[in-house]
Amino acid sequence: MLIVGLTGGIGSGKSLVARYFADLGAHVIDADQLSREVVERGSAGFDEVVSAFGDAILRNGDLDRRALSNLIFANKDAKRKLEEIIHPRVRRAFEEAVNNLEPDGILIYEIPLLVEAGAAERFDFVITVESDIVARRERLQKRGMIPSEIESRFQAQATAEAREVVADYVILNNSTEDALLREVENLWEVILPNWQREKS
Repeated sequence: MLIVGLTGGIGSGKSLVARYFADLGAHVIDADQLSREVVERGSAGFDEVVSAFGDAILRNGDLDRRALSNLIFANKDAKRKLEEIIHPRVRRAFEEAVNNLEPDGILIYEIPLLVEAGAAERFDFVITVESDIVARRERLQKRGMIPSEIESRFQAQATAEAREVVADYVILNNSTEDALLREVENLWEVILPNWQREKS
């Protein structure tokens, strides 16, 4: 199985790229979804997060993810503490998911913090999705994020240059969704299969 890391800055369009890959037949795993699952109410991860950060991050007994996000993006120590709780659990969940798949084909792992986690070496091929910063801001505002939230997330993430250094392929998402789909189709039909053959 070819294991592909798919990353990119917040608002770059990487989730749309992941959706296109899934539509084309790829196995797609979302690191953010795994991150949510490992701290669901009733899990050991949930208990550890609440123990670390207190009841202020709860709403109706569940994690208030927006409150938690605002806390960690404003406090590097809090961010590091949360990552120490979540990252090992996500890594184990990912390994379990991979072990449950058929040992062929192509797996796309959507992982926003690939560079920050030093995870590039864990993948056979790395794709980063990059986009103009103005377009990224517009997309995030449409999601309901306010300017201060957007800027704090930009500051907390690796730079485009840092992502491009570890990437085997860079998608520039500054055109239409149709153009983006064509590029993903070329990756799926030509570039990744060729890479897979060369590595086998």
